Amino acid sequence: MEKTRVFTGTGRRKSSVAQVKMVPGKGNITVNGVDVREFFPYETNVMDLKQPLVATNTEETFDIEVKVNGGGFTGQTGAIRLGIARALLEYDKENEGSETSFRTILKRAGFITRDSRAKERKKPGLKAARRAPQFSKR
Repeated sequence: MEKTRVFTGTGRRKSSVAQVKMVPGKGNITVNGVDVREFFPYETNVMDLKQPLVATNTEETFDIEVKVNGGGFTGQTGAIRLGIARALLEYDKENEGSETSFRTILKRAGFITRDSRAKERKKPGLKAARRAPQFSKR
């Protein structure tokens, strides 16, 4: 019996970390053991995390299992999207140099780049990172 190949990718965004496992299948996505549409409250989140699959035309090619923690829905969605993109790159490793490779498609769409923007830390004497206390003339 042939062992099915598992493709993995780790994605990070803000304070969220997602571990993605991709197995050849029918296109089912589970996040923390729950269907993706039940886990995320908005359809835009689901559309956002599927973007790498849509770009490479592999929506119904893989079953995806995700473990994600930290942050909110948007950060988790971004982390899953990066994890899926990295797993797709692992799947398409031998086709890397060609013009039709997943790397070329995903890079052009901007899915390989890690979005490093995160919340700035609060500074002493201020109410938030840059928000100063209200000025009073008298």
